[in-house]
Amino acid sequence: MSKAPHIAGRPLPRRSVLKGAGVTLALPLLECMTPIVAKAAEPPRRMLILMNNLGMLPKFFFPQTAGKDYEASPYLSLLADCRKEFTVFTGLSHPGVTGGHSTDNCFLTAARGAFKSGFRNSISLDQFIAEKIGQVTRFPTLNLGVNIDKGNRSLSFTRDGVLLPAEDSAPKLYERMFLQGDKQAVARQLHRLETRGSILDTLRDETKRFSRNLGGQDKARLDQYVTSVREVEERLQTAKSWEQKPKPTAPAPAPADIQDKKLLFDKLELMLSMGQLALETDTSRVVTIMVDAFFTPVYKINEEHSTTESYHGLSHHGQAEHKVKQLIETDRQQMVVLKKLITSLAGKQEQGQRLLDRTMVLYGSNMGDANIHDNTNLPIILAGGGFQHGRHIAYKRDNNLPLCNLFVTMMQQMGIETDSFASSTSRLEL
Repeated sequence: MSKAPHIAGRPLPRRSVLKGAGVTLALPLLECMTPIVAKAAEPPRRMLILMNNLGMLPKFFFPQTAGKDYEASPYLSLLADCRKEFTVFTGLSHPGVTGGHSTDNCFLTAARGAFKSGFRNSISLDQFIAEKIGQVTRFPTLNLGVNIDKGNRSLSFTRDGVLLPAEDSAPKLYERMFLQGDKQAVARQLHRLETRGSILDTLRDETKRFSRNLGGQDKARLDQYVTSVREVEERLQTAKSWEQKPKPTAPAPAPADIQDKKLLFDKLELMLSMGQLALETDTSRVVTIMVDAFFTPVYKINEEHSTTESYHGLSHHGQAEHKVKQLIETDRQQMVVLKKLITSLAGKQEQGQRLLDRTMVLYGSNMGDANIHDNTNLPIILAGGGFQHGRHIAYKRDNNLPLCNLFVTMMQQMGIETDSFASSTSRLEL
């Protein structure tokens, strides 16, 4: 008797028969004939990182008590309505990452010795995640900026420590995410990608020829270069595939551009809304946004008030009352914007779950106290992501734990199998 026919992954038709020696016999109803009901996949986990490179006034940010019953600080009291949606941390920083303002490029890398002689940055958290999960979305990560000095500052760095420029134009980002080019435009883009691929092929062949007479150390460096070329080739192939897929329908009209750097918070809210659109449409699962306060001139705090000098000038307040007052207003406005983001994500549903519960929102800074160029005791808030929140977790202020421990926890929450990143020593239990 022959084996019953079987099609992997599909139910066997009820009319299937056993055949042998010219005899056929209809099969009874078997379990394998029951249609398979595909279990709906869980919505993906996502991450949005918001970083201000001049931080907050620590006196008004950090709570004085820890645990679930902590007494909210003046700034955190503005988040009272969503207190159960976030956790605030004290005593986290990057060990050995000192140098004042120059450490903003190290917020997601934890590379020591920022901009000292011979300094070379390392891979950033977002790019590390992209390597682990692959290009499952059109954009593995989106690196965005507000008032950012694009040539010198970024949150994203390649494995070789190369700066990836941030996108600071909401209309350009919208076009990349939602506007589908015609057939000719797609063909031109594919041609550009193929041309880049052919150049890389030539480079790879040339490096093989060139490496024959190199010493051991130089060969190792060249091998690293070839590996990088190979990774770029793989990304180009993936980019070709995505270029031919239709883009998602835009859930909102195209935004107007805001170029005036004085409108700091308008620009921030616009870029956050673009980041949220990227998450909602699964265009990307990792979004980073740097607010380049260091590069921000005199700016508008709210409808009634503008600052008297640049953000950087205010940050070095020296306890001057008029500067501190403006910084307090600025910091409070940051909390208002953060609350809007948390509330908006909580109000969005995806397969019966809140988008906030599938999205980790990390707010932080490379500066613990910009007034004295201190890079310890960083202001850190983690919201959403499915964690049990509503606490102030306080570690030692004079002996901080690595912020990368929290990064490991966040990656594991995304389903990434890793127990270390950069300067981490373990994961943080939430």
